[in-house]
Amino acid sequence: MPLKAYDLTGRTAFVTGAASGIGRASAVLLAEAGATVHCADRDAQGLHETATLIKGQGGTAHTHQLDVTDRERLRQAVRSCERLDVMAAVAGIMHSSTVLETRDEDLDRVLNINFKGVLYACQEAALAMIESGTRGSIVTMASGAVDTGGPGLLCYGAAKAAVVQLTKTLATEIGPHGIRVNAVAPGWIRTPMTDRRDGKAQAHTEAFMARLAPLGRVGEPEDIAQAVLHLACDASAFTTGQILRPNGGVAMPW
Repeated sequence: MPLKAYDLTGRTAFVTGAASGIGRASAVLLAEAGATVHCADRDAQGLHETATLIKGQGGTAHTHQLDVTDRERLRQAVRSCERLDVMAAVAGIMHSSTVLETRDEDLDRVLNINFKGVLYACQEAALAMIESGTRGSIVTMASGAVDTGGPGLLCYGAAKAAVVQLTKTLATEIGPHGIRVNAVAPGWIRTPMTDRRDGKAQAHTEAFMARLAPLGRVGEPEDIAQAVLHLACDASAFTTGQILRPNGGVAMPW
């Protein structure tokens, strides 16, 4: 049984990107805390697996196969919730290209999914919460890329930086309604999205990132899910417009 401040019994959470990785771990943990969880993703099989995990632990899960760039479909899914207490906008993709190699289609694709998809989720969640008078929590997914430079990070980093600005701006705009908006900025996390497919290359990358971290390891999806849970529940009732950085200590900005 979770501590009272982390008890989400009777509340409803909506998680995008819930078919795998951080989204799946977040959906499962929110359900463990007592929330009814609506899981959204393009991957039908992954959604089914996530829902099965939640139900197997005695939780309640609903699935919505959708693309977060489809505003109308996302709106319908959010509105299908009897009430909405938590939105975790996790869905995103990885992309790497140098500044000189970046094409219009690269930038458009990453911004559409990693920024517009988050924007649409935030807008629909905020509208639903305001209309119902729910003093809810919106959690966005930024990245440690907003604190560090590096080759190939233009599209991905720009989209995540936009998510940070969205988070801070929305927090100021809907705070008077009692709705909190915060972001999680993970470090290197071992997920299907960061899987290099080449075993040796993957091991080399993870070993390098682990050496950079004072804690001496890369992160797991469950590490980030814990941050999402904290920002979703009453334990962070006086926290809004903030960026929580579970990154193993790789970046320590003021």
